[in-house]
Amino acid sequence: MRISSPMTQNLIEDGQLNRSAAAEALRKFLEEIIRSARLDLKIDVTTLRTGVAPDAGGAEVFADLSGRDKDLLLERGAELLHAIEHLALRALRLEPPWQDRILLDSGGYRALRIEELKMTARVAAERVQTSRQAFKLNPMTARERRIVHLALQEFPGVRTESIGMGEHRQVVIHPADAKTAR
Repeated sequence: MRISSPMTQNLIEDGQLNRSAAAEALRKFLEEIIRSARLDLKIDVTTLRTGVAPDAGGAEVFADLSGRDKDLLLERGAELLHAIEHLALRALRLEPPWQDRILLDSGGYRALRIEELKMTARVAAERVQTSRQAFKLNPMTARERRIVHLALQEFPGVRTESIGMGEHRQVVIHPADAKTAR
């Protein structure tokens, strides 16, 4: 199986993601990989409207995969969905700061996970406020860690940091000291 890489020279223009070009390149890549893998999936790629800023997740281009093989994507913590997203980001040749601008989902799985992360972060931060003891969250992806950091950015009395390496990297929520109190 040979998957061609889309041309990516026009994806970043004037320091901004060219949403329509990124959406088209993503759609073409996903069509090719889904066809090659013989998966029964429908691809729906959308973008944020011009002038609309991304939310805390940072995504500007969204691909929703639905159809008979959707359950395969979501097995074992959405391992296949994450793998396809990883391949898509590699094919689009986006540098790490731009990778969070692309999000693949299926059946609202990732959207639910984002809300779950925000809720977990708030509950953990409240625990840190009360106990004045640091709290370490389970390892998570860079995108998930970013969501936690942003969710607690304005949360009073706590600060966050990432520790560890690679797939074992975690967010630690600390009580804010006098110098970093918010």
